Amino acid sequence: MRLFTFFIAGLGLAACSFALKTLSGPISTMQKWSYKDCGSPSDPLQINSIKIFPDPPNPGEDLTITIMGDVTEVIEEGAHADVTVKLGLIKLLREIFDVCEEARDANASVQCPVQTGSYIIEQTVALPKEIPQAKFTLNVRGYTVDDDDLFCLDFQVDFMI
Repeated sequence: MRLFTFFIAGLGLAACSFALKTLSGPISTMQKWSYKDCGSPSDPLQINSIKIFPDPPNPGEDLTITIMGDVTEVIEEGAHADVTVKLGLIKLLREIFDVCEEARDANASVQCPVQTGSYIIEQTVALPKEIPQAKFTLNVRGYTVDDDDLFCLDFQVDFMI
């Protein structure tokens, strides 16, 4: 379950750490996964795109996530992300991650404090082969050190196809 959590955190925190767009922002839909930017135009992280390889993701394989985005305010130590994983209406997992700590632990190319500017972040995670055949919803909400909104992302991942 920890590897699946890392996958979720990888998708969400990679996004957390560096990006988002508008409340009625674009929806990127693929055959087995999609994301929606549920943030506001004033959020300090604005995501321009999220791409994965392979697309679609497959249990038991490495997944590379590439996120392009803009940081409009410095992201300081203490920024965090609230990640919830659901199977239908059933909440399977809810964890709060320290964004800066996760970036350090993953040896990410961008570290805190994150200065304003445009970023391309690429991270590879190993998906466990034990991921059940199901449709998952991931809700990722990011917050600044002062608990102000940082970003918002919703993912749909279908491992049934």
